[in-house]
Amino acid sequence: MRRLSKLSALALTLALAAPAAFAQPAPAGPKDSDPVVATVNGIKIHMSQIQADAQNLPPQAQQLSPQQLLPLLINQEVDRKALLIAAQKENLESDPAVAARMKAAADVQLENAYVQKAVAAQVTDTAVQAEYNRDYAGKPGPEQVDARHILVSSEAQAEDIIKQLNKGADFAKLAEKYSIDPGAKNGGELGWFSKDEMVPAFADAAFALKKGQYTKTPVHTQFGWHVILNEGHRTAPTPTLADVQDQIRQKLSDQVVQATLDKVRSQVKVQVFGPDGKPVPQTAPDASASGASK
Repeated sequence: MRRLSKLSALALTLALAAPAAFAQPAPAGPKDSDPVVATVNGIKIHMSQIQADAQNLPPQAQQLSPQQLLPLLINQEVDRKALLIAAQKENLESDPAVAARMKAAADVQLENAYVQKAVAAQVTDTAVQAEYNRDYAGKPGPEQVDARHILVSSEAQAEDIIKQLNKGADFAKLAEKYSIDPGAKNGGELGWFSKDEMVPAFADAAFALKKGQYTKTPVHTQFGWHVILNEGHRTAPTPTLADVQDQIRQKLSDQVVQATLDKVRSQVKVQVFGPDGKPVPQTAPDASASGASK
């Protein structure tokens, strides 16, 4: 099974309330291209703010149509402004605890801006293309298997299905009849997949089979009990840049973030203290791991 929905109102609220660490808000354009979509006590809410909110949504929510999202996002911003006005009327920003949290939130935004700047400068289209040329271009893809499977909830039922297959039953028809997997209506068809796309027990069993063979004993995973039919092996074609550019960007971004953290840590003096208040001896960084040399 592959390593594994409408968005609830609560999920939408939480997604908007927790800003993504490295989300880039949409820049506001000229006045005529950044219309006001609502006002709250005269405070204007511009389309650019709605666009920024939309970018911070989880992927599932971003699949909703603009007609569905726009009223939800506008209402969310109206709620925020109403809450802000109410909090300001009570002068809550003068509360020391609230002021401390506001300062902490501002610090987080500044920290994120520093990382965003580093990522934007280094994770460019040119860098992505170079990474693609080095790791993918002209190279074959991973080994893949084309398979079907039947997923049931008990080992006994899986064994019974194997007995039916041994007597010549059609695999696809048995999948349609018994499988509790969503792909049952397609005869249990999974299509082509590489080993790392499946949970280990399933992948090991599927790749061990020859074309036309099915598992003679049930395969157990966290999803249930499987009977697997191998319909072919192949070497996957070389992926195009479009296929892997998001993956490459994420990899490069992770590398830049780590390098940035290593850099800023090297520029400050750190002292850690134990529960007794005494300084904890610091272990010197591994020079070979950091790339440093004497």
